[in-house]
Amino acid sequence: MLPQRVLEEIQTNRQRYVAELKDFLRIPSVSTDSEYDKNTQESAKWVVNKLKNLGFQTELRETAGHPVVCGHLVSDTSLPTLLIYGHYDVQPPDPLDEWITPPFSPDIRDGYIYARGATDNKGQCLTYFEAMEAILAVSGKLPLNVKVLVEGEEEIGSPNLGPFLQENLNELNTDFIAISDGSQFAPDIPAITYGLRGLSYLEVGVQGPRFDLHSGSFGGLVANPVQALSAMLTQLKNEDGTVAIPNFYNDVRELEPRERQEMADLPVDEVALKKYLGVDQLVGEPDCSIVECKTARPTLDVNGIWGGFAGEGAKTIIPAKAGAKVSMRLVPNQRAATINELFKNFVSSIAPPGVKIQISEMHGSDPVLVERDQPAVQAAARAIEFGFGKSPVYIREGGSIPIVGLFQEMLGCKSILLMGWGSPDDGAHSPNERFSLEDFHRGILSTAALYYALEESFEG
Repeated sequence: MLPQRVLEEIQTNRQRYVAELKDFLRIPSVSTDSEYDKNTQESAKWVVNKLKNLGFQTELRETAGHPVVCGHLVSDTSLPTLLIYGHYDVQPPDPLDEWITPPFSPDIRDGYIYARGATDNKGQCLTYFEAMEAILAVSGKLPLNVKVLVEGEEEIGSPNLGPFLQENLNELNTDFIAISDGSQFAPDIPAITYGLRGLSYLEVGVQGPRFDLHSGSFGGLVANPVQALSAMLTQLKNEDGTVAIPNFYNDVRELEPRERQEMADLPVDEVALKKYLGVDQLVGEPDCSIVECKTARPTLDVNGIWGGFAGEGAKTIIPAKAGAKVSMRLVPNQRAATINELFKNFVSSIAPPGVKIQISEMHGSDPVLVERDQPAVQAAARAIEFGFGKSPVYIREGGSIPIVGLFQEMLGCKSILLMGWGSPDDGAHSPNERFSLEDFHRGILSTAALYYALEESFEG
């Protein structure tokens, strides 16, 4: 799959690739903190320079926030085009006192490189560039056309990427999209993610009296917003863990039998999982496996609740107001807009007398499903098998990645390849984030093989 000379070029330059990764990781590109804005710009320029050295036509494109790096390298207009997405921004490093070595001073220990951004997403993003460099060094051109989009706001929800895509639809038109911003299913179990849950996130506000009241003077006479809210929240779920909102499951695309079997067959150590989570029992829908509940079934969770007095000592009041934040994870073919309306209608219908309800939509995204039998996905599987030495498993992800839905909707691209080179225990967003140097190398091999495999699948 990979020409021998390209393989030798990658093997020869392993240490240099690690040195470049260190350089990239030293830049503290924390997108959420304005004190790091200069560093975030520096990180974007680092990507620009890397792509220019590969021969890309590259620009740093301004947005209302941090800039987007766009690059284009055309090998032959008759060849297919791959769009590579990544991000150069990182999470804040706090708490600093929990890092063994400074977060922006990359350190190699026991085969891992430790630094903020190591696995999320600088290390994984860089694998695509190093693979292209090896191919170009040997053959002078890539086996397909490549576009690159690397943003600097992924860690703050990509607020400006949607408008950017809308303004540049023609420029970003592509046959395939590759994203490596996740992980394998487990260490040494590579995976292709073909499904992502969507999200509906709402806030419920309950207003009672116009100000806090003395509970001795008015208790039993005025509705208590905290109690009213609690009563409503308990009615959102059934005793078996399913969501009680009428018609909530109407549009759910049920798992195919082979998917259910594959999920049941994935290796999950329930005892270790409970120990890691610090719980003595896992809950979920009846007759659904752990993996199904975690990644492929709809959910409803109360994320936070407030109201009344919670300080030290006692304060006998009837609070004037209370509130809660509620998130619902959605699966194909549910839609966030539809679920939001169902939620609002149900909560309004069960509101007790004496209080006023206000429901606000916070944010959301629709679920994503990539048809896994298409040639591009099978090409990705062959590339991963080459790089990791074993076939990938196919998984769904319980979380949401809004950019994937945007790509599907706005670019109309159905061949979106979600391939994580990292490991679930890399500690993304946590102190002592790390990335296995072996996984870094295997990611480079896999991406190099991917360029050839996609070109072959397009011909086929």
